[in-house]
Amino acid sequence: MAEAITNATEAQQALASLFETHGHAVFFGGAGVSTASGIPDFRSVDGLYHQQFDYPPETMLSHSFFVSHKPDFYNFYRKKMIALDAKPNRAHTKLAELEAAGKLDAVVTQNIDGLHQMAGSKNVFELHGSVHRNVCQRCGKTYDAAWIMAREHEDAQGVPICPLCRGEIKPDVVLYEEPLDDNVVNGAVEAISHADMLIVGGTSLVVYPAAGLTRFFNGDKLVIINRDPTPQDHNADLLISCDIAAAFDF
Repeated sequence: MAEAITNATEAQQALASLFETHGHAVFFGGAGVSTASGIPDFRSVDGLYHQQFDYPPETMLSHSFFVSHKPDFYNFYRKKMIALDAKPNRAHTKLAELEAAGKLDAVVTQNIDGLHQMAGSKNVFELHGSVHRNVCQRCGKTYDAAWIMAREHEDAQGVPICPLCRGEIKPDVVLYEEPLDDNVVNGAVEAISHADMLIVGGTSLVVYPAAGLTRFFNGDKLVIINRDPTPQDHNADLLISCDIAAAFDF
């Protein structure tokens, strides 16, 4: 197993060197990519799953909870899932620059914050959907996150209601107990399978089926950037254990 780089400057140099010799990279990222933007991750010591709520976060983010406890779901969704003030950090902007330079083919993300697109990335596969799309279950009208937060159209319990048809709104986010979108997964698999370098960043690689996408990589270099060890570290050609935004500041 490769020895992990813990120094940000060394990480920057290593990544810059790899991008000089690879022209079809794919980035596969998780919650750790957005922590520098002020969005908490899930499984670290101070992550979302270690905070105290009336119900476990895994429960509140499940399909069955959405169906049976909509007011509680939307209270949690507004407070913890939507971050309108969040801005892209250096990892997001560098990935967009690398794509524009023809060095990065795609971003595959488990995040639902839309920060990759805000930074300028074009070819983004959102495995778990986006808080910026909230869909009326009756007429199909889509509303953005700002509309959800404005709370101008909701029932007495705080559940958003479509002003066009009075239908209920559901976030276009993959909840627990729901399948991933086949088109998104297929696009991600195709991108990863054609990549000459796969950079995995900010993810614990324990959430399936997303974590299983790395098995489709057949390219030259596998890079893993994460503060904590992952189950796939032994497969990496380069391990980086430092802040991901700092690592991409080259």
